[in-house]
Amino acid sequence: MQDNGTIRPLLDAAGDASDGDKTSIGDIVQSLGENSLTPNLIFVALAVVSPLSGIPVFSSICGITIALISAQMLVGRDHIWLPSFVMSRRIDSVRLDRALKVMRRPAGWLDRITKPRLGFLVRGPVRKLTQVLCMICGLAMPFLEVVPFTSSILGGVVGLLAFGMLARDGLFTLLGLAILLSLGGGVFWFLQ
Repeated sequence: MQDNGTIRPLLDAAGDASDGDKTSIGDIVQSLGENSLTPNLIFVALAVVSPLSGIPVFSSICGITIALISAQMLVGRDHIWLPSFVMSRRIDSVRLDRALKVMRRPAGWLDRITKPRLGFLVRGPVRKLTQVLCMICGLAMPFLEVVPFTSSILGGVVGLLAFGMLARDGLFTLLGLAILLSLGGGVFWFLQ
C-alpha cells in the first residue's frame, strides 16, 4: 500500500488482512505495507477511536505502537519495526470488521474534503514537531487508559496529525494541534 493520501484504502487493506477467527497486528501491518509508516500510524490511531478501544489494554498497546511508529518516522526509517509482542497480538476478526464498517463512512467524507493546503504545516520542522507530538500522545495513552475516553481523544488527535501528513493537508494538522492545545489548556486550568 502506498501513501496515497486517503483513508478508505487503508480500511479496505486492513479488512483484507482478516481471514480467520482472529487477526494479528502483524497481518494488518503487512496488509498496509511495512514501508508505509504514515498509513500504519493512521490505522492504529483510528483503532483507538473505534469500538475496539473497549478491549482491555488495547489502548495501551495502540499507544505503544503509535509511539514506536512516530519514533521511527522521526529517525527517518523507511520501513516499520514493531516488537513481537505487539505484532503477535490478535484481535477478534468479527470485532475488527465491525469497527472497520463504522469507520468507512467518516473516512469517505474525509477523503472527499481533503486537498493540499497550508503546506508549511506538513513539511520541514513542523512535520518533525507533529511526529514528536504523535509520539508523546502515544506514550501518554497507557497511563490514561483508566480515565474513560482520554485515549480515544488522543487517538483522534494522532489521527488528524497523521492524516494531515499523509494527505499533505495542513488543515488537519491545524485541527489536531488545536485539540491538543485545548486539552493542555483544560488540564492546566483543572490543576490550578
